[in-house]
Amino acid sequence: MLARLVAYVGALALLAIVGVRLWDELPDGALEPSAKAGWSAASRAYPAFAVSQFDLPGKTGTYEIFRHPEGGRKDVFRWSAQGEKPVAELEIYRPGSEFDRSEPASAEMAARMDPEGGRELEAAGIVDSKFGTVTLLRQAGDAGGTRSCLGFLKRLDEPNMRISGWSCQGDALAVRREAISCMLSRLVLLTAGNDPKLAELFARAELKRGSCTASAAAAASADWVTRAENPLLRGTF
Repeated sequence: MLARLVAYVGALALLAIVGVRLWDELPDGALEPSAKAGWSAASRAYPAFAVSQFDLPGKTGTYEIFRHPEGGRKDVFRWSAQGEKPVAELEIYRPGSEFDRSEPASAEMAARMDPEGGRELEAAGIVDSKFGTVTLLRQAGDAGGTRSCLGFLKRLDEPNMRISGWSCQGDALAVRREAISCMLSRLVLLTAGNDPKLAELFARAELKRGSCTASAAAAASADWVTRAENPLLRGTF
């Protein structure tokens, strides 16, 4: 009986030694919560938005939904020809706890517009939309607007949401302004889920919805603040 007891205690001691050794060999951060994982595609999520009657000749539209473990959701539209880079993008971001206000939105926008470029963005005027005034962005130093795409950014507080994207359609900033204005005009809500503020936002926005023809006329008659060729004194965004 004593021999069996000694063997049992010895086995337990051996298992404890092995356990401590394996614990010490774990890499740093191996036991961090999985909530620190990044964005992932949510293939089973229901579409919440649509862009109606917005067709680009020769381009196909895609709609993807991404979720973050800390609650954020991104609905992303892209338009591109087969085998080519996208010529336009529209993202609706509803942030969760992962949102960091200290990180400038312009840095993320620059990476989305030109993943291989890394150039900073600067203000390129504003454009009116059914969601209110929208900030336009272009690559720094591209005053003529012939070499870069035109980005846009709109932050909303109620509900907490950010609408952003870019367009490379056309050979001039005026054409891209028109495309952005039309894209935002065509953005509609399919379902608000359990968010009454989101439903209210789009209900009010639809009352201000304009036509793409009206957007083109507004772009042609833009003043010195809203037109594509803004003075350089506006500075970097």
